[in-house]
Amino acid sequence: MFNSILVVCAGNICRSPTAEYILKDKLNGKLIKVASAGLTALVDKPAEATALEIARQNGVDLTPHLGQQLSSKLIAQHSLILVMEERHLMDLHSQYPEARGKAFLLGKWIGDKEIPDPYRKSQEAFEHVYQLIEQACVAWTKYL
Repeated sequence: MFNSILVVCAGNICRSPTAEYILKDKLNGKLIKVASAGLTALVDKPAEATALEIARQNGVDLTPHLGQQLSSKLIAQHSLILVMEERHLMDLHSQYPEARGKAFLLGKWIGDKEIPDPYRKSQEAFEHVYQLIEQACVAWTKYL
């Protein structure tokens, strides 16, 4: 049903790259392309250091990641778009109306939970966010 997934957050250095690489890992070789982007991306920046370290501790390598800006082209290239917060859905629909009908919360299957932004917060905040993202990604794999 879905052949490509785009994960979106704000800066594309913490949450969306984490979800991108967890999904790639959890899809176990299914032929589904996964990428990430930011609504206000830090273009060409690597994953944030704490996000990188916590992912590494959980067996996920974020080192290849570089931030990229969301665009109409990226929206058109992906059949499913997953965002972190309701606000992201509103912004996405406002800026890219063509995303309607294929954009959902990453936390949809775990009670429509929003994934809070850990940027510039404690390591515990990053650990909590990592766990939420992992739960959400595992839940989505049942539908992919």
